[in-house]
Amino acid sequence: MKTGDRFSAVQYVGMILLVLAALAVCLSLGSVSISLDTIGKALGKFFSQADINSPLERIIVFVRLPRVLAVALSGAALSLCGVAMQGLLRNPLADGSTLGVSSGASLGAVLTIAFGFNVPGFALFGRVGMAVLFAFLSLVLILSLAYRLDRQLSTHTIILIGIVYSMFAAALMSLVLAIAKDRVRDIVFWTMGSLAGTDLPHVLLLAVSLIIVSIVLFRLRTELNAFAIGESNAETIGVNVRAVKLTVLIVASVLIGVTVAIGGTIGFVGLVVPHMVRLVVGPNHQRLVPASLFGGAIFLLFADLVARTIVSPLELPIGVITSLVGAVVFVFLFWRQVRAA
Repeated sequence: MKTGDRFSAVQYVGMILLVLAALAVCLSLGSVSISLDTIGKALGKFFSQADINSPLERIIVFVRLPRVLAVALSGAALSLCGVAMQGLLRNPLADGSTLGVSSGASLGAVLTIAFGFNVPGFALFGRVGMAVLFAFLSLVLILSLAYRLDRQLSTHTIILIGIVYSMFAAALMSLVLAIAKDRVRDIVFWTMGSLAGTDLPHVLLLAVSLIIVSIVLFRLRTELNAFAIGESNAETIGVNVRAVKLTVLIVASVLIGVTVAIGGTIGFVGLVVPHMVRLVVGPNHQRLVPASLFGGAIFLLFADLVARTIVSPLELPIGVITSLVGAVVFVFLFWRQVRAA
């Protein structure tokens, strides 16, 4: 691996500073603008466990800080899963939504919201557990059907089955909406994606999940590069194609399940951000994986900022913003690729 193919320490520091700058902007702006000096004092009291009495400082510590951290981690997670699936399946349209994993996770979470499944003392676990379980079961079902149709588990077969399964899951969610009439508003708003009301346990769960999956996927960066030359060629040079494929799909589905359970369905992040990052750093996963992490965090932070401020004091679901922006960006990228060809 050439030195130029790696992220240098300077580049890592630069990306971290960009994320910190985005976090500072998102902490400062909102329905109430707060100065950076007040933010610094509030965070100082938070980390020193001092009493926080000022209303503005309480807004920072108990409302905005958990939210912006959850947003950044969710953006990084969705982008990471997108770049892993695109590299694995060698398809620019591959991500959690096109493979049906996001739809499965959403179905599990919707069932929890509609019928109130939870674990005493930790209500979030019911939704997270169901979302992860359904994401994993959806993946098992999709891969099983794909294997019955194609023993080689080819990319096109997996994506086709995933799209069909997404339609099936959407139909089941519509059925749940028809049954759970008293929870329709909560379910509809949740399915549009929102990280309002997140707290520090949400942040901790996202952070732990993201760290574990990031380590696994970064260790497989060489194998993901090998998939670019085709699965048969990758197997020829010693890559255990089936094991790598299953590992990536399983860990990505778990991370998507956690993200969907906490923030709802937030579309286009895993589809568009890897494309944008790839234009800057190239296709090598040695650089693409970490750059996608940072890029996804920054993209979703500013999408959430727009959702909170564009029609203030009202708030739009973040999934609406990412879908609007993502659709336009994706069409532009597709048009650019067609012209280049």
